[in-house]
Amino acid sequence: MLGMLGLILGLVLLMFLTLRGINIIIAAILSSIVVAITGGLNLETALAGYYMDGFTNYFASWFLIFLLGAIFGKIMHETGAAESIAQWIKRTLGAKRAVFAVVAAAAIMTYGGVSLFVVGFAVYPIAVSLFRAANLPHRFIPAALVFGSISFTMTAPGSPEIQNLIPTEFFGTTPTAGGWVGVLMALLVMITGGLLLSKFVQNAVKRGETFSLPGNRAKEEVSAGLAEKTEGELLVEEKTLPHIVFSILPLVCVIVMLNIIAQFASSTAAALISLTAGIVLACLTMYKFLAQFWNALAKGAQDALVAVANTCAVVGFGSVAAQVSAFDTVVDGLVSLPGPPILGLAVAVTLICGITGSASGGLGIALPILAPIYLAQGVDPGAMHRVATLASGGLDSMPHNGYVVTTVRAICGETHKRAYWPIFWLSVVIPTIAMLLAVVLYSIF
Repeated sequence: MLGMLGLILGLVLLMFLTLRGINIIIAAILSSIVVAITGGLNLETALAGYYMDGFTNYFASWFLIFLLGAIFGKIMHETGAAESIAQWIKRTLGAKRAVFAVVAAAAIMTYGGVSLFVVGFAVYPIAVSLFRAANLPHRFIPAALVFGSISFTMTAPGSPEIQNLIPTEFFGTTPTAGGWVGVLMALLVMITGGLLLSKFVQNAVKRGETFSLPGNRAKEEVSAGLAEKTEGELLVEEKTLPHIVFSILPLVCVIVMLNIIAQFASSTAAALISLTAGIVLACLTMYKFLAQFWNALAKGAQDALVAVANTCAVVGFGSVAAQVSAFDTVVDGLVSLPGPPILGLAVAVTLICGITGSASGGLGIALPILAPIYLAQGVDPGAMHRVATLASGGLDSMPHNGYVVTTVRAICGETHKRAYWPIFWLSVVIPTIAMLLAVVLYSIF
């Protein structure tokens, strides 16, 4: 009983501290201490053994992916390729389709392997320009960015995002695993979410909401001289960007090479090769726009270290929790859920991702424990891969999710009170429904 109570308290503490803005590494260690003490574990063994084993194992498995992904994103940002793509979509779709343009820009770059955070910072200025021209409420920009960058792109078959690569290690699958059901779910989330986001914005406009920057962001824009820029000045800036063909070519390269090489090698090797090829191609085709090559590599490495360390911290906490007898009780309960066998996997992954506020962190905790159980039951590995990936993109986007917090507060200057409600529907409710529908379809077909 005490172990179960401690497990719940540890999870609640992790969520609370994260929401309070406490560094995730500190929050994870403190929460691990609570779980260890209440679960009867030796504190030294729990921290120096279980916690660090989980931390270092995840680091060893995925750091190179994080590193190359972050460097690729930085190269795309430093050359202006990311902004070129966003500007092209802006010109092509126009202000009348501002919401769709922002979602499309974020989705294209994310599915092409660009880091989420780079996408957010690159697309936000374009989103402001479009929303201002269309006089749409600023508070919906975070929802458009989050929806376009994680809700369907990271869980779709063929995606180079790490949430689609982690399951390959445990199920022996490729990034395209899941067949037509996976493609259908990606389309379902994309179309349903797009329509719902448009409806949210239209309803807000009907209530009289108009475009206005948050107070601090408006001051920053004025002080930076952005508010005074004319359309002519913006066109001059665009001319200094790489051509759209050269900008999008590295993204296509990453996607195509990943899914071809993965048929003959491990998905990890395929990801490393394809991301390296994308970086090299971007540097060769846009070399005159890359003035600070070594700085881009250094910044990418720094970003990768921060991102992977934060995820490792959560996985380390999960490793401590997994040693408590109460955790086994929870897992047994989920595995024994009535209904199709794969339902237990789906519920377990989405709950753990929601608790930790991390899709990749939740997968890193859940799959080492659950994958052997369901493989032994003969469940189709492709179905498990796609369901696990879909499940990671549901409850992970609760308010304490790192990307959600960064997008709402740091990138857009908004508050959760104003901006989070549409994010909840687009990145929690709809993906969770898609995950449950996938369970049903995989069980039938």
